[in-house]
Amino acid sequence: MLVKVYGSAVFGIEATTITVEVNIDKGIGYHLVGLPDNAVRESSYRISAALNNNNYKLPGKKIIINMAPADIRKEGASYDLTLAVGILAASAQIKSEAIHEYIIMGELSLDGSLQPIRGALPIAIKAREEGYKHLILPKENAKEAAIVDDLEVLGVENILEVINHFNDDKKIEPTIVDTRAEFYKNIDFPEFDFSDVKGQESIKRCMEIAAAGGHNIILIGPPGSGKTMLAKRLPSILPPMTLHEALETTKIHSVVGKIKKEGLLYQRPFRSPHHTISNVALVGGGQYPRPGEISLSHNGVLFLDELPEFKRDVLEVMRQPLEDREVTISRAKFTVTYPSSFMLVASMNPSPSGFFNDPNSPMTSSPQEMQRYLSKISGPLLDRIDIHIEVTPVPFAKLSEERKGESSVAIRKRVTASREIQSERFKDFENVHYNAQMNVKQIREFCKLSPESLSLLKTAMEKLNLSARAYDRILKVSRTIADLANSKDISPDHIAEAIQYRSLDRDGWLG
Repeated sequence: MLVKVYGSAVFGIEATTITVEVNIDKGIGYHLVGLPDNAVRESSYRISAALNNNNYKLPGKKIIINMAPADIRKEGASYDLTLAVGILAASAQIKSEAIHEYIIMGELSLDGSLQPIRGALPIAIKAREEGYKHLILPKENAKEAAIVDDLEVLGVENILEVINHFNDDKKIEPTIVDTRAEFYKNIDFPEFDFSDVKGQESIKRCMEIAAAGGHNIILIGPPGSGKTMLAKRLPSILPPMTLHEALETTKIHSVVGKIKKEGLLYQRPFRSPHHTISNVALVGGGQYPRPGEISLSHNGVLFLDELPEFKRDVLEVMRQPLEDREVTISRAKFTVTYPSSFMLVASMNPSPSGFFNDPNSPMTSSPQEMQRYLSKISGPLLDRIDIHIEVTPVPFAKLSEERKGESSVAIRKRVTASREIQSERFKDFENVHYNAQMNVKQIREFCKLSPESLSLLKTAMEKLNLSARAYDRILKVSRTIADLANSKDISPDHIAEAIQYRSLDRDGWLG
């Protein structure tokens, strides 16, 4: 008897439906074809033990299973349940009339219980697109998949529940999630708040501008000046994620199996990889490509602490994603693209000892050591960072103050108001939502300068010897400063403030 059941394979952040054809005939043997990897080949042992332990059996006949399309490599143990249901249906141990309406995925344990799988959300989206009515998958993934409307998601804990469901003995209760209600109920503020930060008013202003325009920022200062503390609080002043952003971000995290029971992600991601990270771990890739840290930071913040400690080639691979806001990984047989629209927040000491420019500490690094230290970061990468700001240590008088600083909630209101102005400005442009995403043509259109502003910028460009890319960055930042001030035009004050935030471009920054 021949039976067809349906599973799903995830490539990049999109799913592809896999047809599993199971044919049982006279003879003996178990043949699995269709480009399965070792984990899929080993499924026969898990399926056999799971069925035996639940009083069902693998038929002692010739079983041929084809996983189509045969030119796509099938990887992982998440096809166990698909194959098991196909074998049970082909051997008439379960009813198979309605089986074509289901996508079935799950990894089996030897006792028949189910382990969670990766990519439940992309699988659910594809199932709905292709008109399947039901999705069976492990209970731990059910809430995540149930985000998708117009698809009945059935979360199961054991293969016995699936068998009883198809045999009409006991139907599985669908998992229902009101996505919008859940999303708006769970929007909350992160645990870190700007009110904890003493002093540092100019740096807070910088962070506010960066958050308002989605600009990349680098903090330069000695150890203990508060760089990491400030960076961790940046997500608390970013506008809440929209439902579309939340779904997009959840999809990426789903592919790497970072979502279990919570379903939709409500908070903007904050990723802080260690400086020993490899190229592949940062950008994504591998033999079977997976998203890297920059894609996991999509719609959120990527924090690189002690930037010069990262390997130079690791930092260089970020240059293209910072410009294009996506990562494309090419292999001989396929190409996958991951979105990576993130805010880069980097921090670094100004010298190997960390105390360059600190009046209270002796200078212990020679100019040559300083040059060598700073040359680890290339000029083109620094050009892609809109805001450079020096962070100075907080004096004791400020640290011991009882008075709390301005809260994240108050700053967030201003940032959100500024983002609303930008959303209105870019409503006719696809994939442009805030100032940092403007291309050259949009900069020319929306960042027009008065003769006074133009003269000021010309003087700064000549004196600081800035590149054309730095010129564009200054215009973008000044546009954000004007938006925060609710000003239609960019005034000389806005330009002057934006020029201040290019400290690493200044000649003589090294003394």
